[in-house]
Amino acid sequence: MKNYLIITKKHYIMKTLFLTAILAMTMVSCNNKAKETETNATEGTESTSQLFACPMHPEVTGKKGEKCSKCGMELTEPVAQGQPAHDSTHDDAAQPTADETAANATSAFSTDEIIANYLKIKNALTKDDANGAATAGKELYKTFNSADASGLTAAQKKEYTDIAGDAKEHAEHIGDNAGKIAHQREHFAILSKDINDLIKLLGSNKKLYQDHCPMYDDGKGAIWISETKEIKNPYYGSQMLTCGSVKKTL
Repeated sequence: MKNYLIITKKHYIMKTLFLTAILAMTMVSCNNKAKETETNATEGTESTSQLFACPMHPEVTGKKGEKCSKCGMELTEPVAQGQPAHDSTHDDAAQPTADETAANATSAFSTDEIIANYLKIKNALTKDDANGAATAGKELYKTFNSADASGLTAAQKKEYTDIAGDAKEHAEHIGDNAGKIAHQREHFAILSKDINDLIKLLGSNKKLYQDHCPMYDDGKGAIWISETKEIKNPYYGSQMLTCGSVKKTL
């Protein structure tokens, strides 16, 4: 009987230890699973709330794959947490930047007619046609007088006024000197600089080239603007029609 009680007591102790071990393992497993679930939920929340910026306009942010409101590119650059977010579809779209405002002002002013009349002068001089250059010079002078620069920004208008004032003077000289082609070419050299500055300021809807004559003005050289890559020198005409080179595309 004594031996039976001892065996029964040992069996009870072993069973209790076994159940305790099973319970401990179960609790550890549950805790680990709970932590794993919490981690996954946190990662999922972070992934959902992660902001991405436009490669070209980092101030525009949103969800990955959305389109930039300024350039249309996908938002692919991760934004550091804590960085202020911009609504890519509302805030930036409703309030244009200074660059966009300037671009809109520029688009309201066209340089097409000015450039077209300048090119008429250039083409006449390549043909040694002083009368044709004079006619085109008068047209260019009138075009500058009738141009409406009210849509330009204050900074653009100031620079345009300086360029146009100088260009008008040289266009007028070309127009008033039909029989003096050498004199016309002197003013054309300065007029070409003005037109180059105008294109740099306000752009052009036409593909143009800046050409250079290295021999004009006793080797000091001079530029002119052309609508073709083919060199036709307005400073020497038939004497050295192909003298010069294309310097850059405008």
